[in-house]
Formats: sequence, structure tokens, C-alpha cells
Amino acid sequence: MKINREHSTIQLDNLPDEILIMILKKMSQTDVLYSLIDVNQRLNAIAHDPIFTNHLTLREFISNDSINPSTDSMFDRFCSHILPKINDKIKWLDLDSSCMERILRATNYPSLYGLTLYNMNVEISMHYATDETILSNLFQNQILSLTIHLREAEEEFYAASLNAVIFMDIINTFTNLQNLNFCPSSISNSALSFNTYILRMTSSTLLELHIRVTDFNDCLYLLDGRFSQLRRLYVNISSVYTLSFRTKIR
Repeated sequence: MKINREHSTIQLDNLPDEILIMILKKMSQTDVLYSLIDVNQRLNAIAHDPIFTNHLTLREFISNDSINPSTDSMFDRFCSHILPKINDKIKWLDLDSSCMERILRATNYPSLYGLTLYNMNVEISMHYATDETILSNLFQNQILSLTIHLREAEEEFYAASLNAVIFMDIINTFTNLQNLNFCPSSISNSALSFNTYILRMTSSTLLELHIRVTDFNDCLYLLDGRFSQLRRLYVNISSVYTLSFRTKIR
């Protein structure tokens, strides 16, 4: 559902705020913001309502890991005009990893504390873990809550080990993180294994972790003290081997 900016302003202005907001809530946030920002004072104020600005999902511009040509002008307007106008109201962003840098560099986000990142892979995670970028301060100091959706791995045999590398990069990049939900989606190769690589990571801020691991030994790895403040661990174990469990207990 979209609003034609040229022909609908008068009709919308004739509606009470309550009815108008009910209609707008059936639209995507991007359509609301794109259609109403700077149309007139009343509609602009409604578009700035926390319902439409606190938690933004900006993924509809992406197709096959790049900006969809059909929405390119809309994406440009969001980055250059709309996001800077509502930047202080945005608390959470849902982004595709392929365009997150352009969106996050479009303006400052003083109230932002949470991110959901889609299609994360090891190349992207290593880029932010090893390079000082303009986003380093945001990642290190502001982001308290993070949800990571992994891209489907091409090499399933190595997927669990590569996922562990991504996890390490996330921990080392988002150094003030308190809540991490690592790959809540049900893709077949979303589990982690810490048995292949020597991974160097610690966190003194992480309080809650949601994660899927390969076996019980991976749970013991997570609970060896490297996350000193961890209070809640929600874990999905792909395989539980009795022998491995007994060996560790002894």
C-alpha cells in the first residue's frame, strides 16, 4: 500500500489523526516516511511519530545483495534527506549487511542502541573487526543489542567453523554489547563449532546470549569464563553425544 504524494495530501488532511494513523500502520515504515516527510506540517509531524521512527526496517531496497535499481532513487532520498531528519528518534535498525555502511554513514544516530543485520558472512565481519572505520565508534560504544542473521553458506562442511569466526568478529567489534541473538533463523548450517580454530574473544559486558552450537563441548567453551558477566544463555545444541558429556564431567 503506497500513497501518491501528488494526489492524496488533501484526502489525508481531511481525516482525523486516529483514523489516519490506523491507515498508515498498515503500510511499511519506508512508505510512510517516503510519502509524508515534508509534505506539510501536520503530515510531517505524524511521520515523525515513534510508531514509524523508533524501529526501522530498511531492507526492501535490496535485491540479490545489491540496491534494487527500481528503488535506487527512493534509497538515495532516504539516505540524503529522510534519515537525517529523523536520526535522533531512531533506536533500532534492521539492515541488510550489503548496504548497512551507506545507511549508517548517512547521519549520526544518537539514540541508536540496537541492530538487526541480515546476510552476514565472514568477509563482512572480518572487515569491521580488523579495519578502523567511521562506524567503529558506533559499533564499540553505542550498540547494546544485536541480532545476526547469517547468509546461507556455500560450503556446508566448513559452515560451523566459519560461523564461529563471524561470532568472534562480532564479539570483538561490538565491545559494549549486552544482548546478542546469533542466527535465530532456521537455516540448516547456522550452528557454530569452536573445535577448528583458536579464537580469541572475551566480553565483560555481554549479559544475554542466544546461539546454536554443534555439540555440548561448544557450550563448555562459552561457559569457560570468557563472558564474565553472562547471566542468561539460550542455546540450541545440534548433537548431544553422551561420551563427550561424560568425559568432560570426569
